Amino acid sequence: MPVRKPIDWRTAAAKIAVLIPRERWEPRVLAWANASSVRTPWAVGFSGGADSVALLLLLWAHWPERRRRLRALHFDHRLRGAESRADANFCRRVCAALGIELVGGEWQGAHRGASEAEARRARMEFFARHARVVWLGHQQDDVAETMLMRLARGSGAGGLSAPRPVQAQLRKRVHLRPLLAIKKSELVAALRCAGIPWREDSSNARGQFFRNRVRRDVLPAWNRAAERDAMGGAARSRALLEEDDTALEAWLDTLKVTAPGRRLALGPLAGKPRALVRRALHRWLLTQSDAGELSRQGFDLLLEAVERGRATRQSLGRKGFAVIEKDVLRFQTVGKLRRKFQRTAN
Repeated sequence: MPVRKPIDWRTAAAKIAVLIPRERWEPRVLAWANASSVRTPWAVGFSGGADSVALLLLLWAHWPERRRRLRALHFDHRLRGAESRADANFCRRVCAALGIELVGGEWQGAHRGASEAEARRARMEFFARHARVVWLGHQQDDVAETMLMRLARGSGAGGLSAPRPVQAQLRKRVHLRPLLAIKKSELVAALRCAGIPWREDSSNARGQFFRNRVRRDVLPAWNRAAERDAMGGAARSRALLEEDDTALEAWLDTLKVTAPGRRLALGPLAGKPRALVRRALHRWLLTQSDAGELSRQGFDLLLEAVERGRATRQSLGRKGFAVIEKDVLRFQTVGKLRRKFQRTAN
């Protein structure tokens, strides 16, 4: 949407706040925000696109007492040349008009052919360096896109329940997504009604990334075939899957399977549903910093061994092995294994 005349951004923020009241937001995000100390700084991931413009203006309008501690985070992926620089300039103008600090960053590792995952990882690392509380403008269309993408790679409940309204991060950081119940078309309509411009990412119209192909080709056909509110259905499924995932995580917590030395006690898992055993194994692998990446087939082999509690030694990359002995799963480095064989030989 091109800018044709100077925008009174403060008046525009007040207008869109009427069109999208706080009652439309995710209830858990609202509960978190209302319980948050007024001294806690908030940051908004601000690309300049429709979703992030709407979110920044809504936060500014709905929480006037937070404005002094509200900042915007703009990350330039340096993949679109002059268009990216124009996005950054637009974001600076909006923030200056609202009296909000803008923290900008650039992807120093940008390269031709960069994957969507690489770009996202760089962006999230930038956010983590500059804020503990980050608000993100994901909306209902993003939920459907993410679900279809993760179905294609065989994700379970944890993966299919993303993006979550309140997502805890490492080191007491949190990501908040208040707009997951609102469709992209509703946000765009509200922006247009309030006379608010935004930036369009031209790469969204191309098929370079999987998400763009899902957005451009799959979602419209899916909606037509469903003959119902497929986006709303996906959003409800996401919420139900999150409930199931949270329940299983809580059940696993009660089993106390963590043993000293980052080991996994298998006794408490005996006879439990495979979903719990799978989660316990996933957790254990995440604690093993020296373990290499395990293929799906390799994970399934180890999962079967864990379920049966049988003695096992399975490679986890160049640095070591997963070893099951006496109802305990542990990581054994190559060095320790070599010394063990030497003692046996002597």
